[in-house]
Amino acid sequence: VQLQESGGGLVQPGGSLRLSCATSGFDFGLYNMDWDRQAPGKGLESISWISRAGGAVSYADSVKGRFTISRDNAKNTLYLQLNDLKIEDSGVYYCRLGTTRGQGTQVTVSS
Repeated sequence: VQLQESGGGLVQPGGSLRLSCATSGFDFGLYNMDWDRQAPGKGLESISWISRAGGAVSYADSVKGRFTISRDNAKNTLYLQLNDLKIEDSGVYYCRLGTTRGQGTQVTVSS
């Protein structure tokens, strides 16, 4: 199993980013997937989940209405659209299959 996140960066409050997670080594379309994040000095927070076909999603209250999870099973890729970013959204974002995470991508929200 390989999970490779990308798309992070530095953005001003109110800005947007689109994170991607390229996957390999397993049949992507058969598995539900998650996004987690870890803010500086804090523990891991599970922020979003998507079913294997993409028909069901869920979000943590902290990101609901601002973030959108999606997937392209033909491309074996998971996405997370981050809108209306806040300073407290800063951290390392990870995609996750079960208990396996990628190396993460850094999101920094700062003016």
